[in-house]
Amino acid sequence: MVWVLFAIFLVACFAAGSTGGLFPPGQWYRDLSKPPWTPPDWLFPVAWSFLYICMAAAGARAALAPDNALAMAFWALQIALNGLWTPVFFGLKRIKLGMVVLSALWLSVAASIWALWQVDMIAGLLFVPYLVWVTIAGALNLSVWRRNPDQASNPA
Repeated sequence: MVWVLFAIFLVACFAAGSTGGLFPPGQWYRDLSKPPWTPPDWLFPVAWSFLYICMAAAGARAALAPDNALAMAFWALQIALNGLWTPVFFGLKRIKLGMVVLSALWLSVAASIWALWQVDMIAGLLFVPYLVWVTIAGALNLSVWRRNPDQASNPA
């Protein structure tokens, strides 16, 4: 793997992830009713750091593969949606719209796995933990939506 490619993909991942610093959860999120299985706060940066390294490695591997256009397009789509969710959910406090973005993200990650697998099996496998995490995030977003109908209907 070319390390320059890996670094470029990693910068793209952390740029998307930087929205977490721009739009932190804050008191609004702390006050929402959340399910008891909500991951602890410390797990989020740990999980995302691991996932971003896997995503960057997958992108770099696929970028070197022939016939990679679809895989690269899905990689770009998923990272754009990844960066969009935090401003929608935490910035705008739009729980329902966050669920829409997260659903699109889930579909784009699943499609990325399929497309990456076509050009590089390892690249596809590197996205599997990401799909698991987005599935958990989707279940959490849905649960927060259902547990907080007033905030979901009337964003702050």
